[in-house]
Formats: sequence, C-alpha cells, structure tokens
Amino acid sequence: MSGHRPSSREKILAAAAELADIIGPGNLSLDAVAQRAGVSKGGLLYNFPTKAKLMQALVQNYLKSFEDALAAKAANKTSDVPDNSLAAFIELSVEECAQNQPSAAGVLAALAEDPDFLNPVRDFKRSLLDRLKAETPDQSKLIVAFLVIEGLRSMKLFDMDILHEDERDMALSYLLAEAAAS
Repeated sequence: MSGHRPSSREKILAAAAELADIIGPGNLSLDAVAQRAGVSKGGLLYNFPTKAKLMQALVQNYLKSFEDALAAKAANKTSDVPDNSLAAFIELSVEECAQNQPSAAGVLAALAEDPDFLNPVRDFKRSLLDRLKAETPDQSKLIVAFLVIEGLRSMKLFDMDILHEDERDMALSYLLAEAAAS
C-alpha cells in the first residue's frame, strides 16, 4: 500500500507553517519558503502568486485543522470532555492557547497588505458560533464562554496576557464545568 505523496502545494504550506512557527509569519520570505519546501520560486509562485495568497492559504489550513480537531474531540466519547460541542470547543481552545503562538506582527502585516485577510476567520467564527448555538441549550453560557475564549486568544495573540496561570485555569475550569452542566 502506497502512502499519500504530498503535492508541491502541500509541501509549500507545510514549509511556510514551519517557518512561521520558527521566525514568525511577518518574517516569512517566499525565497525561504521555496527553499525549505524544496521547490523552485517559480513553483511556489505558480501555487501562490503573492505572499498574501500564501498567508491566506495558511489561515485556511489552520481553520480546517481546527474544524477537524473540533469534530474529532466532540466525537471522542472516551476523553474527559463531556459529550457536547461547547465543552469540546472550550477544551480544544484551552489546548490551543497553551501552545506557543507567533506574534501578532504577521497578522498585522498581512492585514496591512490585504484588509480582507481576516474575512475567512470572521466567517469561520460566525459559522462556528451559529453551529454551537444550534447545539447548546443555554445560549447565555455559550456566548459568555465564546467571549472568554476569544478574549484569551486575543490577549495571547497581542502578547497582553496579564492573567496568572492559576487565574486562567480557574476561568477555564469554570467554563468546562458550566459546559458539562448544559
């Protein structure tokens, strides 16, 4: 049985994601991405004509992976997560917030180059909130949890997280307990 052989597009996206983790998305160069992916710059430009298009594809990949992880977590009956979508969203967000995040410089640079850069993120989050609303009986709990999670993400993104670890853990434990009670 043969394994999946990644396309040049997949190689480029993987290389760009690795480099973004190492040097930050604002410091990505197309030359460095092409070199790391093992493709020519022309091959990179064929797939992604501009750095903005490459960044958009990275965002789309991130959103897809988050959606896939959320579906898997919601379906995983053996985890500590209660069997509901809100709890799965909170737990996945907690895991994501615990990971190192690149600085906001890359996001801000991409926004300066393309003001519509965050439209797919905005659309994704609206769609996610709508789906969670359809699956969560207590809309107040959902909205509060969603806002807390998005606040934590924003504080982390902009390196303004002033909470101590025990304070963040207390808030997240409260959200999970409330979600479990739904």
